[in-house]
Amino acid sequence: MTLAWAEVGEIAARSLGVAGAATLLAALFGLPLGVWLGSRPRRGRMGAQVVLYAGMGLPPVVVGLLFYFLLSRSGPLGGLGLLFTPLAMVLAEAVLAFPMIAGFTLAAVRVRAEGVRRLVRGLGGTERQVLATLLWESRRPITAALAAGFGAAISEVGAATIVGGDIRFHTRVLTTAVVLETRKGELESALALGAVLLGVTLVVTAVLVVWGERR
Repeated sequence: MTLAWAEVGEIAARSLGVAGAATLLAALFGLPLGVWLGSRPRRGRMGAQVVLYAGMGLPPVVVGLLFYFLLSRSGPLGGLGLLFTPLAMVLAEAVLAFPMIAGFTLAAVRVRAEGVRRLVRGLGGTERQVLATLLWESRRPITAALAAGFGAAISEVGAATIVGGDIRFHTRVLTTAVVLETRKGELESALALGAVLLGVTLVVTAVLVVWGERR
């Protein structure tokens, strides 16, 4: 293996940090939207539901190109200097994780919405309490939604390469490192990095599952 284990650890830590931040950012907007849409009547959510489900298949390279255009020097946000930074990768990966989290949350909530609303309203609760109860009662499938969002973020390579640039010790993550080592013919390093990527994904997913069950 040509890569030092210290560098592999540094790449893995960056991958976890970027994907974790992207998942949290996507959840910040995706969870409330999914709960709200799932609680709406069928006609009131169909259009948004179609958009969210279609967004699950959004091509990562298209997202990467969009952010490249926005963040490049000639783009509208070029003055922020975010291109080829971890923050740019977080934003791009959050866009990819968002429809996963919002869509799965919507699907989980809609099957419970009628019964929960009837119960809470019957006890004199408000609409806000209905939404809060729906969020709590859907906590296990929402855990799966978070795991799906994290998986979409940490496994991303197209957008991460375009907006991050795969710069060593700065924006290189596990997926881009696997691609680089494979192109160099260093299959041993590529396989080791792939194993680390699978291990990180498995550990984070296990933590989310255990957390969801305990909660």
